[in-house]
Amino acid sequence: MVVADWTFGTVLWSMLVFFFWFAFIWLFITVFADILRRHDLSGWAKTGWIVLIVLVPFLGALIYLIARPPVAAQELQTVGFGGGGSGYSAASEIAKAGDLRDRGLITDDQFEEIKRRAVQ
Repeated sequence: MVVADWTFGTVLWSMLVFFFWFAFIWLFITVFADILRRHDLSGWAKTGWIVLIVLVPFLGALIYLIARPPVAAQELQTVGFGGGGSGYSAASEIAKAGDLRDRGLITDDQFEEIKRRAVQ
């Protein structure tokens, strides 16, 4: 097809097709990363999910997204999503809590609780 033959509708349709291909590829990368990252699946289970996704791509990814158990908020923080993502350290949390305690905004008991959680 020559560029001069493209109409406005053809350009819009091409952009839509490109968007869905990009979303499709992104979905598979995300699902593969999630499968390989999970610690609650055995090696055989990971292999089974990957084989299903390779053999029946869209349906396999859809089944995986529906069947996977919900991820706890604590797991999301360790992976890098949520409040405790990159840049998080126990020392910075304790320092912030110490500053709050010094300003009188929290009690000593609350400071000890924050310190205990940060170290876990």
